[in-house]
Amino acid sequence: MQDLSTFHAPMGGFLKWPASREEWQPYTLTGAQVDQFNAQGYLAGIQVLDDRQIETLNAQLAGLMKDSHPGHPLFYEYHSNESQDPATTLFHALGAWRIEPGFHDVLWSPAAVRAASQLLGGGVRFWHDQLFCKPARHGGVVAWHQDYSYWTRTVPMAHLTCWIALDDSTRDNGCLYYVPGSHNWDLLPITGLAGNMEEIMTVLTPEQRDAFHPVPVELKRGQCSFHHPLMVHGSYANRSDRPRRATLINFFREGTLSASDEELLVGVPVIPKGRKMEGQFFPLLFDPARAL
Repeated sequence: MQDLSTFHAPMGGFLKWPASREEWQPYTLTGAQVDQFNAQGYLAGIQVLDDRQIETLNAQLAGLMKDSHPGHPLFYEYHSNESQDPATTLFHALGAWRIEPGFHDVLWSPAAVRAASQLLGGGVRFWHDQLFCKPARHGGVVAWHQDYSYWTRTVPMAHLTCWIALDDSTRDNGCLYYVPGSHNWDLLPITGLAGNMEEIMTVLTPEQRDAFHPVPVELKRGQCSFHHPLMVHGSYANRSDRPRRATLINFFREGTLSASDEELLVGVPVIPKGRKMEGQFFPLLFDPARAL
C-alpha cells in the first residue's frame, strides 16, 4: 500500500480548509476556554467532526481492525487486544494516518489544529495518532497515566492530546476520566497502560492521593477533549451494549526537539538528539502566521 505519510496536506473531500481569517473565526477558542484549560489541564466538548466524517472514519476503522488489512505493516504499533485481563478487549494502534485517507485528513481538522495552536502557543506539528476501541460488553480499561511519561524522547514538554469520540462516550461505555489539576504534578513513573486501575496509587504522594478526584468526560460523537501531557487520565471498562471507539491526535509545538539518538517511533528514521522534530513523519499542520 502507498504510505500516506508522504502527503502533507488533506488529500480529498474529507474536510474544508478555511481560506481566510474570517473563516477561521468559528474555530477559535474563547479566552475563557483557554483559561479553563490552563487551570484544569483539559478542555472538553469541542465539536471537530460531523456525522459524515464520523461515518467515514468508522467504516475505515472497521477495516483497520481486521488482521487481514494490507496496511498493517505501516502501523507503528498494533494491538488487537492490549488488555491484561483475558476476559476483556482493548484495541490500540498507532499510525492509521499512514494507511487510510480519512485518518490522514482528520489531522488537519480546522477545529482541532486551531485550538491546538492556541493551547500550545504557536505552530502545530503532528506527533502521532492513536486508536482506542472498546467493544460492547467486554471492553477493557485504560489505566491511569500521563502521556508525557511515554514521550520523554522529545523536549521541551510542548505536547497536547486531542481525544475524538467516534461514538457517544459515556460513563456506561467507558468514557475518559481526568484528574483536574494533575497537570501541575511532576512526571510520574509508568505504572502500565492497560492493567490495574489502582496501580498509580503506589507512586503518588499523600498530597496527590488526597487530590485524586477524577471527573468523567462524557462526549457526543464528533466532539473532542484536549489535555495537557502531564494530565492524569484513564477510562474504565465498557459493560454497555454499545462500542466506545476513539481516535487521538497527538500534537507538539513547532520547534520541539528530539531528545534521543534512538528511533522515536517504530520504523521512523532517527532524528538526532538536539535536532528539530520535522520531516516526513512529523508534518506541520497549522502555522498561525500564514493562516491568520
